[in-house]
Amino acid sequence: MATTPAPRDTPPASPLAPIAELTVRGIILGGLITLLFTAANVYLGLKVGLTFATSIPAAVISMAVLRYLPGATILENNIVQTVASAAGTLAAIIFVLPGLVMIGWWQGFPYLLTAGITATGGILGVMFSVPLRRALVVDTDLPYPEGRAAAEVLKVGAGSREGEAESGRGLKLIVVNAVASMGFAILTQTRIVVAEAAQYFRVGAGATGISGGLSFALIGAGHLVGLSVGLAMFAGVVIGWWIALPILTAHAPALAGVGVEAWASGVFRTDVRFLGAGVIGVAAIWTLLKIIGPVMGGIRSSIAASQAKRDGAIVAVGERDLSIGIVVAVSLAILVPIAGLLWAEIAGGPLQPMAIPLIAGALVFVLVLGLVIAAVCGYMAGLIGASNSPVSGIGILAVLAASLMLVGLFGRGTPPETTQALVAYALIVTGIVFGVATISNDNLQDLKTGQLVGATPWKQQVALIFGVIFGSLVVPPVLQLLATTLGFQGAPGAGPNALAAPQAALISALAKGVLGGDLNWNMIGIGALIGAGVIATDETLGRAGKLRLPPLGVGLGVYLPMAVTLPVVIGAVIGSFYDRWANRTGDPEYARRMGVLTATGMIVGESLWGVGFAVIVYLSGSDAPLALVGEGFATPALIGGTLAFLALLWGLYRFTRRTVMAG
Repeated sequence: MATTPAPRDTPPASPLAPIAELTVRGIILGGLITLLFTAANVYLGLKVGLTFATSIPAAVISMAVLRYLPGATILENNIVQTVASAAGTLAAIIFVLPGLVMIGWWQGFPYLLTAGITATGGILGVMFSVPLRRALVVDTDLPYPEGRAAAEVLKVGAGSREGEAESGRGLKLIVVNAVASMGFAILTQTRIVVAEAAQYFRVGAGATGISGGLSFALIGAGHLVGLSVGLAMFAGVVIGWWIALPILTAHAPALAGVGVEAWASGVFRTDVRFLGAGVIGVAAIWTLLKIIGPVMGGIRSSIAASQAKRDGAIVAVGERDLSIGIVVAVSLAILVPIAGLLWAEIAGGPLQPMAIPLIAGALVFVLVLGLVIAAVCGYMAGLIGASNSPVSGIGILAVLAASLMLVGLFGRGTPPETTQALVAYALIVTGIVFGVATISNDNLQDLKTGQLVGATPWKQQVALIFGVIFGSLVVPPVLQLLATTLGFQGAPGAGPNALAAPQAALISALAKGVLGGDLNWNMIGIGALIGAGVIATDETLGRAGKLRLPPLGVGLGVYLPMAVTLPVVIGAVIGSFYDRWANRTGDPEYARRMGVLTATGMIVGESLWGVGFAVIVYLSGSDAPLALVGEGFATPALIGGTLAFLALLWGLYRFTRRTVMAG
């Protein structure tokens, strides 16, 4: 699958003398930042079903701390953000594991078992993505929006300390946009302005709507991913919201007393998202077929580099991955504790007589599907960024595959206690594979950042393992605390303030549907057909030399809520207009770089506030601790918020253009 062409990146030349990179203090600082980011992501993910990418705020915090310590370097800052981002990303395991509590299999989150599932999947994710680096990071035109943004943050921070004029202007742009982005995000929490503008309405016998989040981070992400991906996502919005949703709601009339918004939103969650999952599934398979050649080439290059190093050849610092021998050995060694974890769940239960085929099948499943998912998630992160990748959609496909594997072994119509045990087993296997997905979705983004700042790949890969370990230690107690104090909706004994955990509820419902034989496959099948049509369209456009529509981008537009996708589309269009203006300036490359820093600042500000607000929500115990007005202020907040957002957005890009012209 092609993307908007972009020039290949050439990393900075390696210095003659080694400089600090993989340091003890860097690992420790990354671990400390992890405590905050992982806890924040766990809470927000369970509350609203979304997590935020942590690499950029981690880079900002790292620079703020290390600049006061002697000998700090850009490469050491990069290691800190690598550790912290890996751990923060691993918190997405919450999209699966709470399902074990919801179905009544777990009463809480046993520490060693929860940490073991999280750690083994995460370490496999690191290992599986090592041979993908050359294919998906070095020899590629993928944009890696967050990886580039993090690299710009690191380079601007380092450059400003050295007195470089351009870096000083760039740092000013990042700070101004970050403050504006953070300030508006804070304002939305007061409810004086809305965080999302939405309107739902009837269309004949059905219903649909239009919604967009007032999020500078999403606008910035759109600027970075480019027009091709943005238009592909818009095509997905049209298919999902303005074609499929009116048809599906017309065939599922609202119940008495149910409003248009609740009606349309409910059908979107129960039907349209599965349509999107079908598109994503076909697009993921197509993506794998398209990149399997480069991936195999990357594996061969890794083997050749290891052999050359053993023969005494000098390998450039920027090309030194963990050796393929270490990757294979660690991957196989991790299967031992995975087998132990699976046995701990089977022993003494109705599945124990089938323990050997169950564990053997699961290990093969984790290896094979894990490799596929690592490649697909890495590609998606390169295409649209780690925070926008539909990792939960990959979780949906993984749990479907795991459940079908168990149906093949046990059939359907098993006793209720056996069915419950099979659902739990499917969720645990999916949890391990999901760890692979979340980490591969993140660490190729980190490796792109490393490539752009001249880092050593194997040192980053070691740092990623540290990040996985730190995250695995933090996730279980946070989950246990939230489970015992608030609970999860649908779980036995859940209280009035129970967390929704929407992805975990959906994934556990899928497992029960497949193993119970009552899952409706219609939407997934129709989505797969749509995905095939999108692939054919994209290939036709490519042969004609036209702007491409990446199928995964289309799948995202169908699968994700419009409030998330539409701002990305708008940001992509704005970024396209800005780049056209930049091409007419005296120094187009410089002007485009300033645009990237503008988008980066938007992401930085809102991301940092996301961390802070999660802490405030957790400490206060309130869903809206900063609210200053009530529901009666909704209309002024909608009109005033939208106008303020557009005015501020215009002002920020105007400021960027003036900065470029002044330089």
